[in-house]
This record gives sequence, structure tokens and C-alpha cells, in this order.
Amino acid sequence: MTDVGILVVTHNSETEIGSCLDAAMRTGASVLVVDNASSDKTLEVVRSRNARCIANAANLGFAAAVNRGIRELATEYVLLLNPDAVIATGIEALREACGRENVAAAGGMLVDGQSNPQVGFQVRRFPTPAALAFEALLLNRLWPRNPVNWNYRCIGHIVSEPGEVEQPAGAFLMIRRAVWDRLGGFDEQFYPVWFEEVDFCKRANALGYKIRYEPAAVAKHTGAHSVGKISLEYRQLYWYGNFLRYAAKHFRTGPLRMVSLAVILGSLSRTLIELSTGSLKPIAVCGKVLRLAAVYLIFGGRAGR
Repeated sequence: MTDVGILVVTHNSETEIGSCLDAAMRTGASVLVVDNASSDKTLEVVRSRNARCIANAANLGFAAAVNRGIRELATEYVLLLNPDAVIATGIEALREACGRENVAAAGGMLVDGQSNPQVGFQVRRFPTPAALAFEALLLNRLWPRNPVNWNYRCIGHIVSEPGEVEQPAGAFLMIRRAVWDRLGGFDEQFYPVWFEEVDFCKRANALGYKIRYEPAAVAKHTGAHSVGKISLEYRQLYWYGNFLRYAAKHFRTGPLRMVSLAVILGSLSRTLIELSTGSLKPIAVCGKVLRLAAVYLIFGGRAGR
């Protein structure tokens, strides 16, 4: 498949990347790994497969690594593949879906280790202010079947049916280079991870492009392999930072302030729960999140800029 490249961004992925690359290279597509300054043996595993690799000297974040990799591949279509995703089928169905008229991207089906579809993760709608507020207030954890969460996570979506969607998971997502060029690539302000592919799909949608879901293309997906290696403190700061950055970029001032207030209330609630473990560390994390959310609450969209 000379017009398709597969791009894998790694960061301390030595236990996952071997299986990922073995399956990716069997597709016949050009495969490129962009490594974000791994300190483990990720690069050794990559080089043992004779895979092309760009080794960044520092962790540039997922969005910046994707942009660098797409520029290097120079193929008409690029499949973004997580290191913990192993392609179980060919990728021809994704290529066909992504090649349709006015389509910007196409996502495949993600299944777990027991081959069960990862419902609620692989297809979602664009987050609304209410969806983000419910997420920040922990309501989706306490009442996962609430109407807002049900709609946001497309719980009723029939995973065996292809069609147009708003936001496929970035773990197994093919994008059209021409659209990537037109949008100026991924927004590298979403650092180091979270919301960059949502923002990309949202911007493509705003220009009238379609996003498709194609279940004939399947990948087994472990999930959260890199996120789990980020400390709790930075995980929350990065998550809430990009959470608020997305809201500032796509919502009006009123809804943005509502989301910011929800982050403040949710962070306080989360801290009270975590303090029950006896550790005082959640207080420091909460303080940083509160200051961040307060900036967006006071300054609105200007804080995002």
C-alpha cells in the first residue's frame, strides 16, 4: 500500500511496541516510529525490527510527534496507531473509507484482549459543555448511564455497523494528508497527550469534512499504557489543562466558565475522596488544578490564548 503510512508514537513502550510493529509491518504499508525520549528499551525493540525511527531528544508530546512523523512519511494517508494496539486485520477497509469523497479521517474497531469491542471509548460525540462538566464533577463515574454521558460516549452505538461518526479513538485512526495540511496539523498546545485528536476532528468537521467508522478494520487494544506511567500529579494537571484548553478553543465564554467551575468543584470532591487514603499529596495537586481552572474562570477564552 504505497499511499498509506503507519505512524506509531512511543514513550517508554518497550513491552508493547514489538507486537504492534510486527502486525503493522505485515500490512505492507510504510511504518515509522517517532519516539518521545524513551528511557527504557523501546528504541532497541524498534531497531530489532528494522523499522524506521525518529528518536526525539525530548518528549515533544503526542501532537508534535504526530506532526513530525506525518511530514516524514509524506504518504497520502497516515494511520495513527498506538503502541498498545495490534492490527488484527488488514487496513484496506480503512483506506477505502478514508478515501471517500470529503472524508477527513476513518477509525477502526478496537477490541480488548477477549476480542470484545471497547464500547464507550472507540466512538464518541464531540464533547459538549454539559458532557465536560459532568466529567469534571465525577457524575459520569457515579451515574454512568446518565443521558449526557450516554449520548457523549455513544453507548447505544452498534459497533458492527460502519458509518459517519464525530470522534473515533485516536489509537487506530487513519487521516487524509490533504486535510492535515489544510488544518495545519495537530495543535501542539495539547501537551503531552489528550484532546489533540478530538480537536483535529472537530476542526475538520467545522470545515464540512466527514469522519467515518469502519468496523471491518480491527485492532486489539490494551489502553492507557503511556498514561499509566505519568505520575498522578502530572496526569491530573495535563488532563485538566487540555480539558480546559479544548473548552476555551471551542466554547463561548459562558459555557467555558461553567466548565471551569465544574473543574473546581470536581477537583475539590476528588481531593476529599483521595485524602481518605491518608496521603496529603492530593492537596498539592488540587491546588494547582484550582489555580488553573480559576484562570479560565476569570479570563475566559483569553486564558487559552
